[in-house]
Amino acid sequence: MTDEERQSYYSPTFDQTVVKENIDDLLSTEALILVFPTWWFGFPAMLKGWFDRIWAPGVAYDHANDLGAIQPKLDNLKYTLAITSLGSAWWVDRLVLWQPVKRILKIALLSTCAPKCHFQMLSLYKAESLTQVQIASFCARIEAKIASWPK
Repeated sequence: MTDEERQSYYSPTFDQTVVKENIDDLLSTEALILVFPTWWFGFPAMLKGWFDRIWAPGVAYDHANDLGAIQPKLDNLKYTLAITSLGSAWWVDRLVLWQPVKRILKIALLSTCAPKCHFQMLSLYKAESLTQVQIASFCARIEAKIASWPK
């Protein structure tokens, strides 16, 4: 984020100059598919930066005048599928850390900015040691999720 963007982040009008095309794409999107690796149980920096710059005030949400609850603005977004890979085993992500990436996407981003959006997530665990059969099975799960969305 440039210094000018950061300075305008909470002003009445966020400076969209550099990212206007990305913002227009997000505002017109009905289905969003995010494909990314999970690094240390978080988003890669470029994806985090995309959320910070594109899911901005006045774009993805509005602040309430009293700094109360966020007002969602992504009414057009109907479906989001997050596809990620992790080096760890499933139980570390789910049982020890309680799926931090999934919780941030579902609760912090989509529930506040696009509450009517149907969210699904597929995580490929132990990604560095998979067989071709396991990879093909995961790809079939991706195809099945997308095929289940109404046309």
